[in-house]
Amino acid sequence: MAATPSSMTDSSSGTPVDSVSTSSKNSAAEKQPDDSSRLKILLGILRKFIGVADIAAVRFSLPAQLLEPIPNLEYWNYLDRPETFVSIGDSDDPLERMLAVLRFWFTKDLKYVKGKPCKPYNSSLGEFFRCKWEVQDPAPPILASTSSNASSSTSVPSSENGTTKRPVTITYLTEQTSHHPPVSAFFVDCPEKGINARGYDQLSAKFTGTSVRVTPGMHNLGIFITLQNRDNEEYQLTHPTAHLGGLLRGSPSVSVSDVCTIVCPKTNLKTILNYIEEGWLGRAQNKVHGVIFRYDPSNDKTNKIKDVPETDILAIIEGCWQDKIYFAFPGSSDRHLLIDLTPLFPVPKIVPPEEDQLPNESRRFWHDVTQAIHAKEWSKATTLKQRLEEGQREKAAQRKSEAHEWRPRFFTGVVTPIGKPELSTEGEAVLKGLERGEYRLEESAVRGA
Repeated sequence: MAATPSSMTDSSSGTPVDSVSTSSKNSAAEKQPDDSSRLKILLGILRKFIGVADIAAVRFSLPAQLLEPIPNLEYWNYLDRPETFVSIGDSDDPLERMLAVLRFWFTKDLKYVKGKPCKPYNSSLGEFFRCKWEVQDPAPPILASTSSNASSSTSVPSSENGTTKRPVTITYLTEQTSHHPPVSAFFVDCPEKGINARGYDQLSAKFTGTSVRVTPGMHNLGIFITLQNRDNEEYQLTHPTAHLGGLLRGSPSVSVSDVCTIVCPKTNLKTILNYIEEGWLGRAQNKVHGVIFRYDPSNDKTNKIKDVPETDILAIIEGCWQDKIYFAFPGSSDRHLLIDLTPLFPVPKIVPPEEDQLPNESRRFWHDVTQAIHAKEWSKATTLKQRLEEGQREKAAQRKSEAHEWRPRFFTGVVTPIGKPELSTEGEAVLKGLERGEYRLEESAVRGA
């Protein structure tokens, strides 16, 4: 359930992320299935899982022609616009910091807004991905614009403006810590700005017969953002339920109709966002409405906008999560632009050179499958993919026979009950190496696959 990344550019090499030699000389290339054929195949597979509580936890292998040639761990990051992330802690005003968190929130999944739904590769146990971004221009202040008519100045620049400021580096590390259920831990760090984020990615999916309902898994408690320069102020951002619909029409799309929250106990501020999927005659609107209000962290029972006392409301949020988001203050009819997504696209990431990647590093691990998909050798790609999956099962069986418990390399545990993974000593070293541009790592002593 994500967008096609084919137009993105990998800034480590200046070439498209999924650019490989697809030469027309390759006589083994097979006929590429069109979107309609792919949907029919997918529907045929999904119908077998009607009534299954969580198809994300079931072992089944999709044919290569249904996959997007990108690893799951690479695809699932929340830094589509990293400048909004590093700017969260810039303001001295707690309300403006919460608004900055919201600006980040609405840009973190820009890939969904800009592309069509797709299915990346399933992650293998012990597989990992690392990268970084270099941000030249931070996102502008938010509340400064409310004193003038230039509310659009709060929006994020859509391209580089020629500045010569030293870039700010954001590093990212994620590792598949569990295979059953499938769970990955991630950590984002920007020491220069004193901000980090972490969490677990885990999905639960159910096919209803006409759509796929996707909810956070039991270990996915949201994104936890910490502002170290603000006395370790922490924000917890929970994920809403999403739906992959339009399968029967042959036009798949992602919609959201749920409530999610952002809380910051240190500042006593909370946001409730209500996503509205459909409007008149079932027409999708992709609207979102929300409020920022004061709350009591020790007695928090308010999870619906209608239950928030008007006297506690500090700001009102409204707009379309695929277009423009505005905020306003209670008692005022003036709306101020928080973010305009229209001109924005995902920012390219910087990845280690291929020669510095380990065998269980995502791009190298899936390299042959990716090459075969780009060459349109679907049977070969499916065979290679199944070979990797069988290798993972064999290693799992070996660990079981030897009573060996799997341990992640870059995180201290498989999961944690509070949803906040801790980096291991090696994990900390990886992030520091990324920041310095030092990519060499020792091979993992034990690999899950």
